[in-house]
Amino acid sequence: MTSPEPQPVSPSDAVEDDLLIERLDPRDHPEFARPARPAPGPDDSYDGDQQDLADRQSLRRVAGMSTELTDITEVEYRQLLLERVVLVSVWTTGTAADAENSLAELKLLAETAGSQILEGLVQRRSRPDPATYIGSGKVEELREVVVTTGADTVICDGELSPAQLRNLEDKVKVKVIDRTALILDIFAQHAQSAEGKAQVEMAQLNYLKQRLRGWGGNLSRQAGGRAAGGAGIGGRGPGETKIETDRRRISSRIAKLRRELRDLDSTRQTERAERRRHEVPSVAIVGYTNAGKSSMLNRLTDAGVLVEDALFATLDPTTRRATTPDGRVYTLTDTVGFVRHLPHDLVEAFRSTLEESVQADLLLHVVDASDPDPEGQIRAVREVLADIGAGKVAEQIVLNKADQADPAVLTTLRTSYPGAVIASARTGRGLDEVRAALESRLPRPEVAVRVLLPYERGDLLNRIHQAGQIVSLEHTEEGTVVDARVLRSLAGELEPYLLAASGPAS
Repeated sequence: MTSPEPQPVSPSDAVEDDLLIERLDPRDHPEFARPARPAPGPDDSYDGDQQDLADRQSLRRVAGMSTELTDITEVEYRQLLLERVVLVSVWTTGTAADAENSLAELKLLAETAGSQILEGLVQRRSRPDPATYIGSGKVEELREVVVTTGADTVICDGELSPAQLRNLEDKVKVKVIDRTALILDIFAQHAQSAEGKAQVEMAQLNYLKQRLRGWGGNLSRQAGGRAAGGAGIGGRGPGETKIETDRRRISSRIAKLRRELRDLDSTRQTERAERRRHEVPSVAIVGYTNAGKSSMLNRLTDAGVLVEDALFATLDPTTRRATTPDGRVYTLTDTVGFVRHLPHDLVEAFRSTLEESVQADLLLHVVDASDPDPEGQIRAVREVLADIGAGKVAEQIVLNKADQADPAVLTTLRTSYPGAVIASARTGRGLDEVRAALESRLPRPEVAVRVLLPYERGDLLNRIHQAGQIVSLEHTEEGTVVDARVLRSLAGELEPYLLAASGPAS
């Protein structure tokens, strides 16, 4: 038996082999050098060091690395693929454009979760079918679409009851999930902190608890007596069903997570109390998911938090300190984004995080002006804010992504919301107007004072700079003469140094 002759190696193959085994020196090969960090400027899109984003995107498919077998009859062969999904929506109210926008948003959610969208179906009904969500006749059509496309998952644009979920899966023969489960899955992928992971797990368990189902032996009784816990004579009995045991364990886990979240929230409450003690104004950045809240925080404070063109990229709130041009200090907090029909269990689980918005002095409401339905986004955000008790907090609307928005839409939005500011966190347009709007709407000091501060009381002058508003300042031989507006607590400490009668600021 003759051995096969060696095949000639092409130059391109040789180059590829060399690249695989040789470690290139960037000094000799500048094209492989790491690009220099750009300096932030008013007209670029630099968002700080995105190490979190780099970690999230560090695993990438390399073309040409596949070793698929042509003959798979003799071995067990499995290939990892994105889930192949068919989207289903029931249109009950609104216009056809509203239904299409809702389905387009569901498509973005599914793609964020890691799906390949094959088909999208919309049905017009007065209300969802209580048994199968879309009706028995449409279920057969959905089954045909699933078989034709080779889909392995159906995602419904609504919250399905346990009966609807079970009936659809039994008839379509593939996995069926609803909008709530999809959003929970995205949150589970993006949660980073211990608090965020605990909040997501609690929301998932609350959702799962109502949707447990038994199959065959899972409904059988557990053994009593020693096998079930050592109760012995007199302790044997029917025991719990498997579903009852699962439900009890889920309830125990939820109770444990609640205790952990209370402990984790104590740190956040301490930080809030410290800010209130020093009377530092707080601004919460709220808005629809992927509206540009994190980019806005980076632009205003150089925070460098994760920015990604994806839904719910940010789950963990980030607080940064900022200063007005006249020296007043305030905080900016990036919060989790909202979405239409945000799951109730998710709102409950993230309530401690969302309290940043409730206790803020001002809400910086960032709106994606390039979205097909920006006013619908504003309504959805305000609904969630009302649910958590932040509906009466002062609000400053920022129409973001102005570089991508239609000028006619921007004009319409400015007419509907006269105090809104047009800006673009990517290009830097309008950021000065955003800062000016924040400065004008922050809580203003209440008491006007004129004091002569000795030079050894520089601490009081520093506090006036940080928490007050200086009208004039003059250095004399005796000390510093300051005309300012300050908070009532600081006014009490300044009384020994008053030069003239003072009172509430006009």
